[in-house]
Amino acid sequence: MDMVVSVIAATLGAGTPLIFAALGELVAEKSGVLNLGVEGMMLVGAIVAFITMRSTGDLWLGVAVAGVAGALMALLFAFATLTLQANQVAAGLALAIFGAGVSAFIGKGFVGVTLENRADAGLSLPIDIPLLSPLLHSLHPLVYVSWLLFAGVSWFLFRSRAGLVLRAVGESPASAHAVGYPVIRIRYLATLFGGAMAGIGGAYLSLVYAPLWLEGMVAGRGWIALALVVFATWRPARVMLGAYLFGGITIVQYFAQSAGVAFATQFMSMLPYLATIVVLVVISRDVAMIRLNAPVSLGKPFHPGV
Repeated sequence: MDMVVSVIAATLGAGTPLIFAALGELVAEKSGVLNLGVEGMMLVGAIVAFITMRSTGDLWLGVAVAGVAGALMALLFAFATLTLQANQVAAGLALAIFGAGVSAFIGKGFVGVTLENRADAGLSLPIDIPLLSPLLHSLHPLVYVSWLLFAGVSWFLFRSRAGLVLRAVGESPASAHAVGYPVIRIRYLATLFGGAMAGIGGAYLSLVYAPLWLEGMVAGRGWIALALVVFATWRPARVMLGAYLFGGITIVQYFAQSAGVAFATQFMSMLPYLATIVVLVVISRDVAMIRLNAPVSLGKPFHPGV
């Protein structure tokens, strides 16, 4: 029973940073903005959260600062693409490279430094339920925050008027502008939200998942988050499923190695990324489903005066 709880808890923990980053990117893409700089925003969020936590000892302040840092990175991207009309793909790639460089520069003096592992308890049920009680108690509060984020994003996109407007902007910005909606402002806000969530995802990595700083410690999770949005065909529930699928495969390699399974460590390490590629290949074969759910104006520039 203890092993089952450990595996499930580790899987949920490994998928949590992807949930933050992918749900943020999902909202941005629903507005028609394709931001490929998630990896860079996560790295910047991870280092500023680490430094804040090490300086103040306040985990939640570190998370908040990481969200602000991710939003500021997204603001650079938004200004370049929404105001200056730069190509979104090129600007996103530049942001990813810029974020990797900035995080490495800022964190130069913290490489290999670890934090005291805070054992923040999760939920405690009034009655003891086998498996469920120890599982809920072992999860970090940020895992529950990610669940609340999922519920909030789902409600916002499909149950609120503001979410309907956001999706309308992503489908036809010209039509939304014609009826009086501020398309550029809406896209700015969606992009900033995506950046903040990516920063918080990075903070989870450096404060909770592996409480230390290593250059490039996000290790491609930003790109996986981007892939998850496509895998999910722009639906929040599938984002959660994909994040935990990736987290489960990531954790399986560690338990397999500890159990003495005779596989090369390099092969085990590539399994999560290989699984992501396989899933994307399978999903991409359903062209009708992708066309049905993908925002029509995704990645396309819009200027109110044109």
